[in-house]
Amino acid sequence: MSVLSMKRTRLEQPPQNRSLERGVEILRAFRPGASLLGNGELAERTGLSRATVSRLTQTLVGTGLLEYDRSRRAYRLAAPVLSFAHAMRSGSPVLQAVGPMMRAIAERKKINVGLAVADREEMVYLESVRYNRKPTLRNVVAGQRVPMELTSLGRAYLAAAPEADRKALLLQFKGRRPTGWRSLEREIVQAIESVRRHGYCVASWQPEVVALATPIVVEGHPVYVLNVSVSTQLAPEMISNELSDQLMDLAARVRQAITSL
Repeated sequence: MSVLSMKRTRLEQPPQNRSLERGVEILRAFRPGASLLGNGELAERTGLSRATVSRLTQTLVGTGLLEYDRSRRAYRLAAPVLSFAHAMRSGSPVLQAVGPMMRAIAERKKINVGLAVADREEMVYLESVRYNRKPTLRNVVAGQRVPMELTSLGRAYLAAAPEADRKALLLQFKGRRPTGWRSLEREIVQAIESVRRHGYCVASWQPEVVALATPIVVEGHPVYVLNVSVSTQLAPEMISNELSDQLMDLAARVRQAITSL
């Protein structure tokens, strides 16, 4: 891209509020297992200075989005953040349209069904219907994040992502997982090829859990990824043969429902 083109691209982008962006980064720093964070930890997680973090956390406490624990001198997410998630889910026409389909096949086939989107280098579940064939300690819920590079969800997304985005993500994965990267990259490439040839890919990143996923691309919407999974000791190939038709049939109906919105 020429310098002139780069300048034009920047000029065409809408102005952004830097303080708001930084405030969002503070909220993003809170994850399961890190529910209570001090200013030092927030600075480390966000790359912001401690002075900036201190100003932002005070503002977020004032707006009710963070709670301050005086005894531990740390912050946690406050109740209004949960209400945002509820408003998003209850107001989503996509979830209202496809949720009943997902629940129906989960109950009929006794499988797990999920719908997710990408957020940076992770996948976030929008909906998760769990109907395991046998008890499992793993419980996936809406809002939960999973690593993009290890999961069928993430690899299916990579198959549908724009090439520039995919290359940038692969570089991130390589930097994050230098040990064993060649093997992991080969698995990702094979999964992308499987999506392009068969419409779906298979992964088993958790013990005795096999998942199939397929991307759903509809103009005007983010790339959604639909998956089905089971807890099993059977080989991934056997599960793929059993569930691939179910997944692709459901994906076609979900795609049609989203297109009709």
